[in-house]
Amino acid sequence: MGIKKAGPVGARRRLALSLHPVPPPALRPMPQTLAAAAHSELLIKKSRFLGCVQPMADRAEAQRVVAALKAAHPGAAHVCWALLAGGQSAAVDDGEPSGTAGRPMLDVLRHQDLEGVLATVVRYYGGIKLGAGGLVRAYTDSVAQALLVAEKVAIVRSTSLRCAVPYAQEGLVRRALDGAGAVLLGVSHGEQVDFAFSLPVDAAAELVARLDETCHGRLVWSSEDQGQEGK
Repeated sequence: MGIKKAGPVGARRRLALSLHPVPPPALRPMPQTLAAAAHSELLIKKSRFLGCVQPMADRAEAQRVVAALKAAHPGAAHVCWALLAGGQSAAVDDGEPSGTAGRPMLDVLRHQDLEGVLATVVRYYGGIKLGAGGLVRAYTDSVAQALLVAEKVAIVRSTSLRCAVPYAQEGLVRRALDGAGAVLLGVSHGEQVDFAFSLPVDAAAELVARLDETCHGRLVWSSEDQGQEGK
């Protein structure tokens, strides 16, 4: 499985590089996502605004949700949306004056340090124009009101690691992984016992150091370590 020997110092250096840069938690808010969808409804000068915020992984899935909304609301004048999902983020006005819907909605998500969230607002036009400022306030308030009742959950950043140990040290490694709150992804038994596991980034360096010391240099790390995020 491509296991290669690496000393304790090499393993810690590689792990540090794979996790860099990670600003100290005190210098930045912990990103959050939503546990489930939440809704709002506003009536402004006879126009009806139906807001929704929900967890969303990527743009393709967001577009499917928006398409379903349009099919469910054929009489709506606009279905505007904003997605905050890293490089797949988007802000769509859907016929409203440029910058009066999608961008303000996206700004609300950003200001609340959210990630992996889709905001949608379905507008039924009531016959009275709101003006650019009125539209910005309406779409902003629709998203903000939905977020007031949404359950937010922290995004726990994690990393995946692989290592191999002699059979005599299998139990020791299992106990160390349990104690560190690691999630065991797989174990295979060949010439040695190969472990694949994930754990929070802020606990990874300490576990690597502890295993290197406890196994007295007989543990070897894979060169395929990689980071990931999860709730």
